[in-house]
Amino acid sequence: MTAPAPTTTRHRRERVPAVLVLEDGRVFRGQAYGAVGETFGEAVFNTGMSGYQETLTDPSYHRQVVVMTAPQIGNTGWNDEDDESSQIWVAGYVVRDPSRVVSNWRAERSLDEELVRQGVVGISGVDTRALTRHLRERGAMRVGIFSGEALADEAELLARVGRAPEMKGADLCAEVATKEKYVVPAIGEKKYTVAALDLGIKGMTPHRMAERGIEVHVFPANSTAEELYAVEPDGVFFSNGPGDPATADHQVAVAREVLAKKTPFFGICFGNQILGRALGFGTYKLKYGHRGINQPVQDRTTGKVEVTAHNHGFAVQAPLDKVSDTPFGRAEVSHVCLNDDVVEGLQCLDTPAFSVQYHPEAAAGPHDAAYLFDRFVDLMAGAPARTTAGS
Repeated sequence: MTAPAPTTTRHRRERVPAVLVLEDGRVFRGQAYGAVGETFGEAVFNTGMSGYQETLTDPSYHRQVVVMTAPQIGNTGWNDEDDESSQIWVAGYVVRDPSRVVSNWRAERSLDEELVRQGVVGISGVDTRALTRHLRERGAMRVGIFSGEALADEAELLARVGRAPEMKGADLCAEVATKEKYVVPAIGEKKYTVAALDLGIKGMTPHRMAERGIEVHVFPANSTAEELYAVEPDGVFFSNGPGDPATADHQVAVAREVLAKKTPFFGICFGNQILGRALGFGTYKLKYGHRGINQPVQDRTTGKVEVTAHNHGFAVQAPLDKVSDTPFGRAEVSHVCLNDDVVEGLQCLDTPAFSVQYHPEAAAGPHDAAYLFDRFVDLMAGAPARTTAGS
């Protein structure tokens, strides 16, 4: 009797040699995974054991080559429901052991097939543990992945990597943000209106607000304060996004206008860095950043320790041991990473504004920090009547 055909998808593509070259000359060899060709970006590693689809479609990863530390990737394939944006944003993808079988009832195709479909160049068969240790010791750096006709001698490949742009000084948020304003309606009864500045927003973020009765108006990254206030918002939100916050002078100026009007403000990730700059703090590039869904953070306002989702290579430089005086009143560090004492959140004490460096929407989990959206609602509930432009 013939066995029934399996419902899973198996990879049968011919193995194509591929090479990964770091800007310091370290070379890793493997096989092409996804599209064949060449790609460049900043090499970073993600420690999440799951949620690779959400990672790949997170706009904050624009121009980064992501190394997955979990040894096997692709088990659950790809579906069209879990995307965090309209496309894959990572510049390249590095995995050790691609799953040969897709075994999830929601899968519509394999991860490999989706990488090919979207033209994302990757490499598999790499010792990702050795690569991650190298990046931890030497820091995030430029990298290239080469396969097929892009292959050449190592000296030439290294020269190509050296010509790629660096992440420091990169102004990228407008490249990933929406070009036109759109609205995410409240789920159920509408209670509040929020103007959200899209710096690379993930789809789950306005959804989390909509679940709380918030109608979210999402604006392009270079929108003005006048445009935000045209919708008479009860609160203003600044999203996550890619690039160096030192380049975000326009967004910092808009944040200062919001703070001056005392409109409730909430920022995450890139939005946290912009709030920090608006308050007068500096920002700096981390050696290798925080990326994954298992980062321990303490909420210093409650003492609670949360497991959180991160994706940031820059951080705010603010004192951990005191309340700071700013042009908008007193402010303090509200959250801190327990691995390395990096600032993970800010809170204004005289202005209704706060932010966190991580991702409380946490599509793919964990959900320890979802309460921050409730904190934003509480800020709006306690605020005076809507502030309009010019008031």
